Amino acid sequence: MKLVLSGFILVTASALLAGCNGGEPAKPAAPQTVQARVVESRLEQAPSAVKATGSLHARESATLSAQVVGRVQQVLVREGDVVSAGQTLAVLDDSTLRASDEQAEAAVNAAESQTVAAQTNAELAASTLARYKQLQAEKSVSPQEMDEMTRRAEAASAQANAMQAQGNAAKAQVSGAKAMLAYTRIRAPFSGVITARMVDPGTLAAPGVPLLQIDSAGPLQLQTNVDESVLGNVRKGMKLNLTVTGALTPEVTGTVAEIVPAADPASHSFLVKIDLPPLKELRAGMYGTAAIVTGERQAIFVPHSAVVIRGSLPCAYVLDANGIAQLRNLTLGSAQADRVEVLSGISGGEKLVDSPADRDLAGKRIEAQP
Repeated sequence: MKLVLSGFILVTASALLAGCNGGEPAKPAAPQTVQARVVESRLEQAPSAVKATGSLHARESATLSAQVVGRVQQVLVREGDVVSAGQTLAVLDDSTLRASDEQAEAAVNAAESQTVAAQTNAELAASTLARYKQLQAEKSVSPQEMDEMTRRAEAASAQANAMQAQGNAAKAQVSGAKAMLAYTRIRAPFSGVITARMVDPGTLAAPGVPLLQIDSAGPLQLQTNVDESVLGNVRKGMKLNLTVTGALTPEVTGTVAEIVPAADPASHSFLVKIDLPPLKELRAGMYGTAAIVTGERQAIFVPHSAVVIRGSLPCAYVLDANGIAQLRNLTLGSAQADRVEVLSGISGGEKLVDSPADRDLAGKRIEAQP
């Protein structure tokens, strides 16, 4: 009996000893340490701005149409052609108007001849009247003869004046005919670029029917509608930050050139024209946005280099209190030259991995490089 009990105690002691050695929980592996540059998010005062969108336009733009009815004979330009002020762009058939001009010229010549004859007759009548007055003093003519001669002189003078007026009217007709003839030449009102051609030879041109579109050369303008509640923050000559979609230089600075004083009654907004810098990549019709500052607010900024794209979403590796990197999704705001605003995802003063590239750093301890 004592032998059995001793064996039981020995076996139990061995089992307890084995349990103490084999049941100890395994310690977690230490996180991998990676060296990387570390930056910090910053909480700063930033301007509060309202976005005003619009499109780019030339400072001057004109749609050209004919001022007379006529068949188009020639169109001398195409879209994209650079033209100078006064250059002929299109030519209309001028045969009818040229005939009217020649007829007016002939009327002027006839009127001038008639005027010369009338003036000669008036001079003769005046000299005859002068002799009759001498004879009247000598009592050699009767009063009736004197009255007849006076009336003849007055009639001749009136006829000369009438011929003179007729000649002036004929010259005015010539001027009008030449002006109408000049309308058969469609000319550029200013130097610029042809942006649209709506006519070909053979088309019947008429007043009000567009033929060509021309935009002035030089820098463009962003034309945008600003709500009346924001208009008080805009003044002529002020600088505004602009973003132009599709441009090689998307962020530019513009100058407010004009604020149209009358509001759109439907939208209660005012048209604002903003001069743009002379950049060659800017084209009329591009879409642009102006930032109108209305006050200040607190905002969080991080360097562009700390933002990575994971699954088409902007993210950043944020370090916790132990220096362990955690991947967080970010909601980004406006971008600046070397940093971007973060609307959500991090707080001010947090540390982030700079330029992580394609490395997977989640769960790794980050040792800041000097």
